[in-house]
Amino acid sequence: MQLTFLGTAGSWPTKERNASAIALDMEGEVVLLDCGEGTQRQFFLSPMSFMRVRRIFITHFHGDHFLGLPGLIQSMGLNNRTEPLEVYGPEEVVPTIESIMRLGHFTQKFPVTPHPMSPGSREDLGNYTVSAVRANHPVPALAFRIEEKEKRGRFDADRAHSLGCQGRDFAVLERGEAVVLRNGTRVTPEMVMGPPRPGRSIVYTGDTAPAPDVVTLARDADILIHEASVESSLEKDANAWGHSSARQAAHAAQEARVGELYLTHFSSRYPDVAPLEAEARVTFERSTAAYDLLSVIIRQR
Repeated sequence: MQLTFLGTAGSWPTKERNASAIALDMEGEVVLLDCGEGTQRQFFLSPMSFMRVRRIFITHFHGDHFLGLPGLIQSMGLNNRTEPLEVYGPEEVVPTIESIMRLGHFTQKFPVTPHPMSPGSREDLGNYTVSAVRANHPVPALAFRIEEKEKRGRFDADRAHSLGCQGRDFAVLERGEAVVLRNGTRVTPEMVMGPPRPGRSIVYTGDTAPAPDVVTLARDADILIHEASVESSLEKDANAWGHSSARQAAHAAQEARVGELYLTHFSSRYPDVAPLEAEARVTFERSTAAYDLLSVIIRQR
């Protein structure tokens, strides 16, 4: 499970940072969180391919979070994509996608389906779920939690050997089937598998001022990706516009007891975001200021 920050700027791109976009490689597919302008080019600079994107989750419809969609969709078609693309977001996702599909002259080669989500909704998407709450922003905006479903426990080869199982029995047991040994002993998967393991979880706030619902959504998550537009001296004005400071992002991480915090969506006034990272670490030590093309392997806690 690999997380790649494709864009970490706030409001508009800068020389150092692209507009908001984060790619999450779930092994079988890539999930895209927001799609600011220039996202398709960032993919070419990253270890991921936009052709593997199956689902896109848009937090809200300010331009720096969705204006990369028209170019990305048309480039997918030019590269002969045939697989469906699913786009999730607030209620405006339906008319927005309908408008995007009418832009310019191009041949549509694959279906693009919008899925409106509302605060409190939850999508079951096979190996993982996506839950949404309302973010604290002037326009309809969502924060998302992506969570793997519970995984089977690890196979205990030493325990299997001690019970008399041979190598050929291992695959049968790992498939969830019992094995009957030559001496008549019946070995079941439960006898050689560890306890179930919780799936990994990532929470992405999009743009938000401090919000209790976002903290609840992030409770015990492995990773919280929280906007940190400014430092604390400017947080009053930032909050009025629906944004947070680095200090407030760290406070949310601490309250939610997350594993790690990644800061993003930095104001263009900060070509160097080290002060924001330092400010966050005063409250939550495991804070990192993300940068474009930063890749993070998400391991089981």
